[in-house]
Amino acid sequence: MKRPLLTWLASCSLVGLAQAQHSDAELKEDIARHRAMAVAHEAAARCLEAGKGEKQCYAELTVTCKGLALGKFCGLRHAH
Repeated sequence: MKRPLLTWLASCSLVGLAQAQHSDAELKEDIARHRAMAVAHEAAARCLEAGKGEKQCYAELTVTCKGLALGKFCGLRHAH
């Protein structure tokens, strides 16, 4: 039981260290990238709401997110 807690604490510490190493410019760039991904995901949600179909909406998302995030769904993975 103690081991998972220690692993979690260690990973939190590493995340904190990784964040501390970003410059102000890198942080601003990261914020802008997250906002751009949010806009792209909102557009994908509206596309799905309009009934255009997953294939078309995900294709549009892929184009919109090119260069922003990893993976074919703009950095976001769903449970399904």
